[in-house]
Amino acid sequence: MDPLAALLDGPRAHGAFLLRSVLTPPWSLRIEDRAPLTVVSAVRGRAWIVPDTGDAVLIGEGDVAIARGPDPYVVADHPETPPQAHILPGQECRTPDGGHLTELTHVGVRTWGHGTDGPDVLLTGTYGMEGELSDRLLAALPPLIVLRAADWPTPLAGLLADEIGKDVPGQEAVLDRLLDLLLIAALRAWFDRPGTSAPAWYRAHADPVVGHALRLLQHQPAEPWTVAKLAADTGVSRAALARRFTALVGEPPIAYLAGWRLALAADLLRQQPDATIGAIAHQVGYGSAFALSAAFKREFGVSPQRYRVRARAS
Repeated sequence: MDPLAALLDGPRAHGAFLLRSVLTPPWSLRIEDRAPLTVVSAVRGRAWIVPDTGDAVLIGEGDVAIARGPDPYVVADHPETPPQAHILPGQECRTPDGGHLTELTHVGVRTWGHGTDGPDVLLTGTYGMEGELSDRLLAALPPLIVLRAADWPTPLAGLLADEIGKDVPGQEAVLDRLLDLLLIAALRAWFDRPGTSAPAWYRAHADPVVGHALRLLQHQPAEPWTVAKLAADTGVSRAALARRFTALVGEPPIAYLAGWRLALAADLLRQQPDATIGAIAHQVGYGSAFALSAAFKREFGVSPQRYRVRARAS
């Protein structure tokens, strides 16, 4: 899989915090949950997103915003409205002085706010996923992305808004998938815009030679790849592939593969707590647990076993 798909692999939206907020001005929420990624869409009305550093951004009906954590930010009816609630890790809601929140209450299925008729209605999907593959993608994102409805019309936000209030069997799975689709479609739309700082590997996928090579490495990491084998499978010479790959991706093919394998190993250590280090080593293309452990420690500064223990603890 490629890193964009890997963002939603494993836990995907399972356990994500998905909520509709119905709000009446003045309102202001300070988000301090340290979530890696949050999707916000204005279903009705508007909202300001105010990062601690950087400019405030106004989103209107149909707009979609993606906030990259863990830095805090404010979502409010106006940038100068003081926060009425602090959203903490685990989606715990507190008043600014630390007390229990009473002003905002649950008013329906997955709906929270001042009542059912507030002029501002927001959808919020918060991903709490962790993993080195996700980190590779998240590191390429700015703190805040906004896609305007006028420039990027999508039915996905509306579908999610229609579905979120239903309470029927299988609804959690439907909402998970719709949230995933909205996020990945928004990220692709943003990456494809001229002038955005899309990661090199993403833009390189459009190249017929390097894109094919990337897909081979990403989908078959356990293969004993060499530049010669990769060149033969992509139909170009070894020198041409090495030169073109390095120019577009920013590093040689085998260096990219090494980083990809270690990122995969880190994710598998989290996702497969009962798998042995040797089994994970073979899944990602290392001949032994010792070989993986040596490379892993050079990259992350800890052994795979220690990394797994830390992941469990967090």
